Amino acid sequence: MIVGREASRGLQGGAVCASSHAKLNGVAMRASSGKGVSKRLLASRKQQVVGSSSAARRAAEPLASRSSVVVKSSSGNNKVVLAAASEPEGERKFLGMSMISLCKFVSLAFMFFCILFNYTILRDTKDVLVVTAPGSGAEIIPFLKTWLNLPLAFGFMWLYAKLSDVMGPQRLFYTIIFPFLAFFTSFAFIIYPLKDFIHPYGPVNAVLEVVGDRFAAPLAIIANWSYCLFYVASELWGSVVVSVLFWGFANQICTVDEAKQFYPLFGLGANVALIFSGRAVKYFSQVRANLPPGVDGWGMSLRGMMSLVLVFGLLITLNYWAVNKFLLPKANLPDSAKPKPKKKKEKMSVPDSLKFLAGQKYIRDLATLVVAYGISINLVEVTWKSKIKAQFPNPNDYSAFMGDFSTYTGIVTFTMMIVSRFIFRKFGWGTAALITPIVLFVTGIAFFSLVLFSDALTPSIAALGMTPLFAAVLVGAAQNIFSKSSKYSLFDPCKEMAYIPLDQETKVKGKAAIDVVCNPLGKSGGALIQQFLILGFGSLAASTPYLAVCLFAIIGIWIKSSISLNGQFTELTKEDIKAELKKSDDADTVEVKSKMGEGGMVEGEVVAMSSTSED
Repeated sequence: MIVGREASRGLQGGAVCASSHAKLNGVAMRASSGKGVSKRLLASRKQQVVGSSSAARRAAEPLASRSSVVVKSSSGNNKVVLAAASEPEGERKFLGMSMISLCKFVSLAFMFFCILFNYTILRDTKDVLVVTAPGSGAEIIPFLKTWLNLPLAFGFMWLYAKLSDVMGPQRLFYTIIFPFLAFFTSFAFIIYPLKDFIHPYGPVNAVLEVVGDRFAAPLAIIANWSYCLFYVASELWGSVVVSVLFWGFANQICTVDEAKQFYPLFGLGANVALIFSGRAVKYFSQVRANLPPGVDGWGMSLRGMMSLVLVFGLLITLNYWAVNKFLLPKANLPDSAKPKPKKKKEKMSVPDSLKFLAGQKYIRDLATLVVAYGISINLVEVTWKSKIKAQFPNPNDYSAFMGDFSTYTGIVTFTMMIVSRFIFRKFGWGTAALITPIVLFVTGIAFFSLVLFSDALTPSIAALGMTPLFAAVLVGAAQNIFSKSSKYSLFDPCKEMAYIPLDQETKVKGKAAIDVVCNPLGKSGGALIQQFLILGFGSLAASTPYLAVCLFAIIGIWIKSSISLNGQFTELTKEDIKAELKKSDDADTVEVKSKMGEGGMVEGEVVAMSSTSED
């Protein structure tokens, strides 16, 4: 298995070969090529003070808070390198982090937990609202994503860009998040109770009788406009509050070293939020059992869940205010937080993106992976949600099931993120890239078999104490859980790793092309296929066999592209390692010897030798 380009940097040619990196007390030593003895020592913050042995020792005395290294070269010239530490003298540490860095981590982790806790509640609630609405069903979702969610998302991003030009970061944060909280709260306590008065069910039903049932899904958007608005606002919470507000704030206040420590833990924390929010949805969805007859149980559940969203939203803003008020004035901020001249970002128009994608096989295969996942998950998800509605027509029961679904998704994804490290290390990129399409293929066969051949499978499934419908719901849930968990833990890392061995121009232009064309095409492609089939065959149920054929064809193309890309990825990685080795042939090799000296200083002897010298 090819480990990657980083491994090649540890290989050196010549008679005497030592590791190119020697980690001494947090300082990395590396010999650079050139005449004589040349040494380059990199501290974690890239700040160095180098002088002669006696002069450097005198300079080091008032800088007791800095870690230092005494280096003795083969020519006898001693040098002291002072590596600037990121913490001032005497600052307390906990778990290897300064207290300020620890406070950053705790604050950001708490904010991320609250944001994703709310997002899980909103995501489950929006599906319940639009799928179980009068005259609606799962067929409405593809039309919502294409004709309502996408235009409003572009509009919101345009508004955000305009506001960012006239507002500071803090004011912009509050301006964006408070309208979300106000809408979700007012929806539960004001808009939903008035649903029978504000929704035009009568006029829409009259139009439906004229045009026919094949247009039921588009007309359901008009009839249940407030539910659809809630659906879009919930989708925007995920893209705006999570992606833009949180990650923008985290990147603003975290240094690179802190990001390396914190960000992987945020991914694990996201799945913990999923588990807890799933339990909250389940709890509020079961309140109907204790209510007297005539009381709207779903309305009570909705008010309880939106109250939680409001509380956690206020905690987000309070945490954000506290960090800016008390923590950031004392914190070490990254250089990116300081004003800089704007750099021209690589952008490609849609025609240029298509031309670039068509020109290189490697980029075409990578683009196929991205598009295939987006289409496949959409084709399965809508059909599955239609079966959930058939099994749980009551909104409370539907919501309770989605709460369980979110909890198990969090547990499985948390486990997969831990296991994925072993998969990459043991089996490599190719195996990791194939797991997601194979999971979708196997579970897709089981799911669509239960949907299409339910009558023939009824006796066998009845022996297990289930109906074919409930079995299809459970298998569909398993498919979505495992496909999402493998996507987060394996597919996304594989996609980003595939860019590594490319040259800089192809890497930048390829990523720009995939971002412009493939991500939107993958998200909307599945929705467009379903819209054409629903309008052509009259209903989602009638188009299910054709959806299954489309799914398996796309997964087949996905697997073929993954195998092709793995071969190209391996060859490019080999060439990259060979190039690194070829460069090392002309570089000096070094031998590093170190010991602990007086005053806790590390004394290291660096002996530089040419590649042709003898042992």
